[in-house]
Amino acid sequence: MKAFVRESLICGLALGMTFAGSLNAQSPSPDTARYGPYPAHYKEIIMQWLNKQLIDPDSARIEWSEEPKPSEMGKGSEAVSGYLVNFTVNARNRFGAYTGKQKHSVLIRNGEVIKSMGFGY
Repeated sequence: MKAFVRESLICGLALGMTFAGSLNAQSPSPDTARYGPYPAHYKEIIMQWLNKQLIDPDSARIEWSEEPKPSEMGKGSEAVSGYLVNFTVNARNRFGAYTGKQKHSVLIRNGEVIKSMGFGY
């Protein structure tokens, strides 16, 4: 019985390692012609953009959700490609009060924000 459990465990580990290896081999780097170059300094790009969008950008408290991912925004002929970044912002409004955490997304291409979601102002 112990030998069977040991063999099953070894087979499961080997299968898992093979599957993980095949995932890495199948995920090529994103197409730069389609998405543009990876925005290594995406936080700085977004902060510069937010300085123009927010009423009180110095009060902004930002939480970054994850690294930029190749993506598209829009539908049909209005679709644009780039790197999607999701984050939350808590900043002061016109009355000086914090708005609370609000989810936002931007699409970055060639070092600039080309589209955004979650900004109603």
